[in-house]
Amino acid sequence: MTAMADQGNMNSEPVLSVSDLNREARYLLEDNFPSVLVEGEISNIAMPASGHWYLTLKDNSAQIRCAMFRNRNMRVRFRPGDGMQVLVKGKVSLYEGRGDFQLILEQMEERGDGALLRAFEQLKEKLFREGLFDETLKKPLPDLPRHIGVITSPTGAAVKDIISTLKRRFPDINVTVIPVSVQGKTAATEMIKAITLANKKQGCLADLDVLIIGRGGGSLEDLWSFNNEDLARCIGDSELPIVSAVGHEVDFTIADFVADVRAATPTAAAEILSPDQEEFKLMFDAYSRQLAASILDTVKQKRQTLLWLRKQLKHPGRKLQEQSQRLDETEARLRRAFKNNLNGMKHNLSQLHFSIRSHSPQRLVKEYRLQNTHLADLLGKAVQQFLYYKKSKLAEHIHALNTISPLNTLSRGYSITYTEENHVLSSYQSVKAGDTIRTRLFNGEITSTVKNTEAPKQADFSESDD
Repeated sequence: MTAMADQGNMNSEPVLSVSDLNREARYLLEDNFPSVLVEGEISNIAMPASGHWYLTLKDNSAQIRCAMFRNRNMRVRFRPGDGMQVLVKGKVSLYEGRGDFQLILEQMEERGDGALLRAFEQLKEKLFREGLFDETLKKPLPDLPRHIGVITSPTGAAVKDIISTLKRRFPDINVTVIPVSVQGKTAATEMIKAITLANKKQGCLADLDVLIIGRGGGSLEDLWSFNNEDLARCIGDSELPIVSAVGHEVDFTIADFVADVRAATPTAAAEILSPDQEEFKLMFDAYSRQLAASILDTVKQKRQTLLWLRKQLKHPGRKLQEQSQRLDETEARLRRAFKNNLNGMKHNLSQLHFSIRSHSPQRLVKEYRLQNTHLADLLGKAVQQFLYYKKSKLAEHIHALNTISPLNTLSRGYSITYTEENHVLSSYQSVKAGDTIRTRLFNGEITSTVKNTEAPKQADFSESDD
């Protein structure tokens, strides 16, 4: 009876297909988990030709299937691979075809050292393009610093190594520790403030020559404060030269690239800035020996010079006699020179007198007068000849003009007739009855009015009119 009753209850409930069940489960999951952030390790990643990504995200005790479609994974800035630690954002869902619980990914970021390395390379490339690593910007270190500022943790091993190395190599150098955090969120800000304070050079920091900034070794995450962009720019802007000493020899940070000098370790930074006192002692001893030898040579040379001067030194009386004799010789030379000079001047004066007499102006005036008289005679004759010649030419021209002059023609009874427009009348056709004409005679003019015009009749001009 019980089995039959159970069978009746099952028949009364609605029956779902597998597809319906998976669909309802998918709706339930997607409605209750709209978006989640999950961190885990990638395994079994597949990238088929469709461009979609399929992978498994796991931790130490569980795993979940994931899918990231092409329109979403195109925005990922790195190429994921097995074993990579990532942070993903997506929606919880169910693949209805197999009933697999899965995560549909929308975003993906690297986690751990991978993300830090990528951020490190991006900042390094940015600052390199800006020229912040340029060697021409590096400031020289002092040969022998008097005061070194150390920006680091006051309790770390780095500060102990630096101080012990400086005391061992050159204990006369003053060291001031400017305490900061070298790890954590505030570390970069504290180091920036320390560099700014040191560059003000006030109080006990007034005579600072150089700065060391660094810390001991650690992981990339431990050293991350030294990859801060603001800290890098502060190091580049520092007026004091800065030695970067971060981690071990294999560790590199942005601070190493922008600092004026990069030291492999804090101990190496102290060795770079401090000369070895033993070398200084050896150098001092060598200079001392060289100075002593130089002093002995100088004393020897001065003694020889003094001996030579003593030999050259004479009795004052003898010196006065020599000077008196030299004075007499000078006086004699002066007298001879004065006499020779006087005789020369007399000779020159005689020559000048002779030259003046030979070039007397009276003789020249007489000669010029004779030349003037002769030239005046020549000029008078030339003028008379020129006037006679010009008069002859004038008479010839007058005769020629009279020969061709129209006045001579008019004097023989001829005349010239003009029209009213003052044109010479040469044809009867040029005028008509009623026109006024003007006739020029030898001794006057006649103005007439034309009554009529006609062609000339045949006439005999063989005989001339008297």
